[in-house]
Amino acid sequence: MNNQRIQQLLAFVQEEPDDPFNVYALAMEYLTAQPGQALHYFEQLLDRHPDYLPTYYHAAALYADLDDRPKADILYQRGIELARSAGNQKTVDELTRAYRMFQDDDL
Repeated sequence: MNNQRIQQLLAFVQEEPDDPFNVYALAMEYLTAQPGQALHYFEQLLDRHPDYLPTYYHAAALYADLDDRPKADILYQRGIELARSAGNQKTVDELTRAYRMFQDDDL
């Protein structure tokens, strides 16, 4: 985790609060070292920018890591539906593979 980068991203979020990329980048910066903080930013993206497709893969995986399997399941499914409706086949495939691996963890 790079504190200087976090400060810069926080400034970007302040300057452009409606740009989901800055919030996403902030969540990704926190993901490994402070997953709770990353979750906060993913939730913000899901609430304020539900059509921002990059959120779904990482947010679902984080919920799975935190043992909130129902929420992870919902996010994988929503992400797949969103990618499909956007005609983004590559993301459909990536989310589908991740979702299958997630489901296989139950076996």
